[in-house]
Amino acid sequence: MKDHLRQLLEEQRTEEIVGAAMQKKRVLGVLVSLTFAPDPLIAWRAVEAFGAAADRIAETNPDYVRSHLRRLQWLMSDESGGVCWYAPQAMAEIIRRRPSMFPDYAAIVISFIHTVEEEDLAQFRPGILWAIGRLAPVAANEFETVLPHIEACLDHLDPQVRGMAVWCLKQAGRQSPIDARTDLATDDGPVELYENGRIEQTSVRALVDM
Repeated sequence: MKDHLRQLLEEQRTEEIVGAAMQKKRVLGVLVSLTFAPDPLIAWRAVEAFGAAADRIAETNPDYVRSHLRRLQWLMSDESGGVCWYAPQAMAEIIRRRPSMFPDYAAIVISFIHTVEEEDLAQFRPGILWAIGRLAPVAANEFETVLPHIEACLDHLDPQVRGMAVWCLKQAGRQSPIDARTDLATDDGPVELYENGRIEQTSVRALVDM
């Protein structure tokens, strides 16, 4: 099954993956395992497909989806034996589709920006910012609680973090913190952004202007 799902991800046949998940719920677990793929494009597409499939399953079996949210949270810990660096993104993808069904997990994902252990945060931070950006339109109150942490990321040494902070703020409709930082408009730091099934090569300044 894993090889078949990987092929479907390569060919961006998401609807077929959703259909398979409706027939066999364990497809969700396999998609989570594919977020560990060495190819980041496959990992990102697995995140997206997980959200779409979990959304459909949640219509009739929200508890099963909630169990996967718990597992993804656990997979962010060293105790899991294999840290899932795409866990925040995968969690966000289902929550943004079902915000009223999983409001407690929206708050959990958004809080990752200041609750994840410092030694792990370096790896998680760009993905957490992406996840917060995805959730911002449906979790405005929770977003407010972490706004200072997001703004602090605009000063980060890693351009990927600066760029994702810009993108996150824009997804939340928060332009003023960006406008207040004229240095960002000339920041050519490279950034990778997953959108529309592709990983785009962009820059901090391009995200400011988008």
